[in-house]
Amino acid sequence: MQGIELGIYSFGDATPDPVTGRSIDVGQRVRDLVDEIVLADEVGLDVFGVGEHHRPDFPVSSPAVVLAAAASRTSRIRLTSAVTVLSSDDPVRVFQDFATIDLVSGGRAEIMAGRGSFVESFPLFGYDLADYPDLFLEKLDLLLRLRDEEVITWQGRHRAPLDARAVHPRPIQARLPVWVAVGGTPQSVVNAAARGLPISVAIIGAAAQPFIPFVNVYREALTEYGHDPAGVPVGIASHGFIAETSQRAADVAASGLMAAMNQLGRERGWGSEIDRAQFDRMRQPHGALMVGSPAEVTAKILEEFEMFGNRRVLLHMGVGNPPHADMMRAISLYGTEVAPAVRDAVARLDADGPTPTR
Repeated sequence: MQGIELGIYSFGDATPDPVTGRSIDVGQRVRDLVDEIVLADEVGLDVFGVGEHHRPDFPVSSPAVVLAAAASRTSRIRLTSAVTVLSSDDPVRVFQDFATIDLVSGGRAEIMAGRGSFVESFPLFGYDLADYPDLFLEKLDLLLRLRDEEVITWQGRHRAPLDARAVHPRPIQARLPVWVAVGGTPQSVVNAAARGLPISVAIIGAAAQPFIPFVNVYREALTEYGHDPAGVPVGIASHGFIAETSQRAADVAASGLMAAMNQLGRERGWGSEIDRAQFDRMRQPHGALMVGSPAEVTAKILEEFEMFGNRRVLLHMGVGNPPHADMMRAISLYGTEVAPAVRDAVARLDADGPTPTR
């Protein structure tokens, strides 16, 4: 594979303003999110992902509904979940929803499946967290069968069996793309590799370089399972934000991102919290955050491309709900300045030969 896809993912964050404490109207936030997807399409970005949550600070419980709304107002951008919490959903319904998005969009739908780092959906839909690992793999295998077979006979442990059942509608794409979102668990990438599925690696709050062996394990597993690593892309997902200057990007993104991550840290007992000094360290050249000017973000994306040979980049630019006007400007800069520079550089690197895997 050559070239690189550049995009955004969002949870539609509706967290209160960390300075004023003002809450945003969730209806307005969802409408703003659709406008963000439309702008990403207009400025030439390749993909937009919407994540699933079941809590008050993230109002998108059904990415498919938001993506369908965006499908009717866009023309070329690929539309994916980021992620669908497949473990607590019904693969039949997931397939039908995204096949419908594919029909509405003219063949631009994807599914990014994940086990779920937030677990609110499990008790909500009557699943036992003790089944956490098994649920995902069983449902992933069923989803892949549904993608590839119009009439299916299937039986598992966590869902009623299917006996020669036809599942409709069928998508425009011959095979609806399915990605797997992974964190830092080697078994997760081995499971994806065994099925020949592309992965999106979440590099959140940590430097990228330690993930090189993780991606190497994935590519080695692809080969062991008979898949050509050159034909199965790797994506990288990171927190980011772009403004005309480095300082402006940091000032807009810092308060919301710190508030969101520190709230999550309190819920999960991480102990220490991110302050502004740590935030600024994390956005330095080798830090975890892709927050800065177009030139700085371009440089970090290309640095990671040379590390991983990844063919997709997704920036989570709405962490902590930055002002909508600033978010729209960030999307515009991403599409008009960062994306062309990255694509040109990657094309030159591809012309020079395969990107080495470290």
